[in-house]
Amino acid sequence: MSQPPAGGPGPLVLVGGGEWRAGATFDAEMLERSGGEVVVLPTAAAYERPERAVATAREWISSLGGRVRACMVLTRADAEAAEAAAVVRGARFVYLSGGSPLHLRSVLKDSAVLHALVAAWHGGAVVAGSSAGAMVLTDPMVDPRGGAFTVGLGLVRNVAVVPHFTGELTAQLRRTLALAPSGCAVAALGETTALVREPDGTWRRAGSGEVSVFVDAEPDGLEALAGKPVW
Repeated sequence: MSQPPAGGPGPLVLVGGGEWRAGATFDAEMLERSGGEVVVLPTAAAYERPERAVATAREWISSLGGRVRACMVLTRADAEAAEAAAVVRGARFVYLSGGSPLHLRSVLKDSAVLHALVAAWHGGAVVAGSSAGAMVLTDPMVDPRGGAFTVGLGLVRNVAVVPHFTGELTAQLRRTLALAPSGCAVAALGETTALVREPDGTWRRAGSGEVSVFVDAEPDGLEALAGKPVW
């Protein structure tokens, strides 16, 4: 992992799914804080009609008075393209859609676009990810195939995200909690709900759904996220 660029990171918005629809009240706030344009990476939806994800984002963001710029990074070659990296590096708000976290990780890991994303973030840009997009931004990352853990992209470390949380401790969530590394905060997030890491390092809940944080398989509060290291 390379050293971060100079400067502090901007807001990090980890969304539990259901992106770009009513209830995601944090989107309007982040648009205002970033100047009104969001660069959407539908990478995780590469095999699920990524253009539809962009269209959904455009309709929602337009309703909030903002603009969407699509950055169609769908393959590893796309993620190494200088043009795509330049778009991301110059963005003030980057949003990673839902879809496949494993595909998203394989496309972005150690890529030019990922390093551009980190540079933009440390320049004060908002970085948001929903469902798969939220899962990969942390390290470790929950493996969706069974609830165990694997390597994530690591913008924030010693935190893992479980999206689409309904308040129920399912068998897979219990397995995830049992397998979590000691001291790792597992954040279970409902749809249209976010955990927001502010530039000063504090965390808060936003949106309309359920949030639960667990450490060592026990319920904890948002204070468990304080001081987690960032890239």
